[in-house]
Amino acid sequence: MERLDGKRIVVTGGANGMGQITVEGFVELGAKIVFFDILDEKAAEVAEKTGAKYIHVNVADEEEVKKGIAEAAEYLGGIDVLVHAAGIGPHCPAELIKFEDFKKVFAVNVDGTFLTNEAVFPYMKENGGNIINFTSASAYICSPGQAHYGASKGAVTAWTRTLAKDWMKYNIRVNMIAPCIKTPMYQQMRDMMTPEQLAIHDATMKELCIGGEMGDPIKDFLPVMAFAASDSSRFMTGQTLSVDGGIMMVR
Repeated sequence: MERLDGKRIVVTGGANGMGQITVEGFVELGAKIVFFDILDEKAAEVAEKTGAKYIHVNVADEEEVKKGIAEAAEYLGGIDVLVHAAGIGPHCPAELIKFEDFKKVFAVNVDGTFLTNEAVFPYMKENGGNIINFTSASAYICSPGQAHYGASKGAVTAWTRTLAKDWMKYNIRVNMIAPCIKTPMYQQMRDMMTPEQLAIHDATMKELCIGGEMGDPIKDFLPVMAFAASDSSRFMTGQTLSVDGGIMMVR
């Protein structure tokens, strides 16, 4: 696995799921980490465990994002990498989606991406940098029951690709991770299924990806994240790194 010694990294959504895995793993790989979240109690546990600095930031709030990034940059002495992992992915049939729920998904997933990306720009403009946004297979292929989520990740994908071109001249690379990884959120979804639904789901997974199940956070997700955050990916930008066992195959 790639080492990240000395890298100054900001991680959003770092108190849970893949954001938490990123914070914990990157600290072990030698990075200096500041992470954002709104789950203060859970974040305090992650901060105590890792020594990473926690800042309460709602990524959909412009002022909180600006203040959080400024505080992070001061603490770290600059920012080399932004890992924007914060996001929400509710399930709901399209005909039942309420406008307020649609707006909430876009506020967190799209506005949050815009605000965090723009906020780190001044700290990367002179010396270059590395931004890693989170997209999803739902941005590329049909994901029934998640029309609003898929639309938001489609926006994130288009934004990221254009940003990669716009910021090439500043030596800032902007890539995306599209993961299909076991997380607490995924386990909660499984726990809500009936035995019959779970059997159908597991049978479907066997046809979708290598190994027949979602990837392991440590063995499958973290090494790709470490690569994306390291200098080994320095000549990659505007790319989608699909860590999904073959569910989605994109160019």
